Amino acid sequence: MKLQYYTLLLLVLFTNCTSKKNSDDFIKETTGRYLFNVNEVLEVYFKDQVLYVKWRGNERISPLKVNDSSFYMKELNEKIVFVSLPQTHIELAPKREHENIKYHFKKMAEDEKTPNEYLAVKEFNNALKAFTAIKKKDSLNPIIKERQLNRLGYAHMNQKEYDVAIQVFKINTELYPKSSNTFDSLADAFLKKEDTLNAIENLKKALAINPENQRSKKRLERIIKK
Repeated sequence: MKLQYYTLLLLVLFTNCTSKKNSDDFIKETTGRYLFNVNEVLEVYFKDQVLYVKWRGNERISPLKVNDSSFYMKELNEKIVFVSLPQTHIELAPKREHENIKYHFKKMAEDEKTPNEYLAVKEFNNALKAFTAIKKKDSLNPIIKERQLNRLGYAHMNQKEYDVAIQVFKINTELYPKSSNTFDSLADAFLKKEDTLNAIENLKKALAINPENQRSKKRLERIIKK
């Protein structure tokens, strides 16, 4: 704790000797959104030539300027460094806690969104592409885990956002086409929307993958009896 305190104190003293305002070229180059992780964004913007960051619901984070390209962000307890080559991105300044891991956050294209952002604006095809790209790059990433997507789908169902839930479950069936459970969950969403035909179709798919899926079997029998 003492080390962090003295580090922060030195940064504050240094910052007082450094102009908080940034050059027009720096503002033009660095303004934008940076991919903090596959589903989170650091948004960098400027007001009166002073740098601010939006992150995790905080609209006005004000990092301390260390020099023309480096800023201390206490919310991360990290010094963020803007690097222009080969393309503009943010790096975390090395420190012992990183254990020699280099952290960098790429600047996103203007029309680029995270998977959850695509879902929020109902760009479902782009959401599928984004989730698929993550799975290809990192199949162990928690965001594309079958259970995680299933929970996300049911969260939308609980909010009565049935169309979004259906699309989330469809994405899950695309990512995990050999899972009986993904089709069973998709059938759930169709039933909530009172779309019996699609519910039956997906229950049959669930049973084709796993004939011992008792949940799907009982619900299918119950629907057919009606």
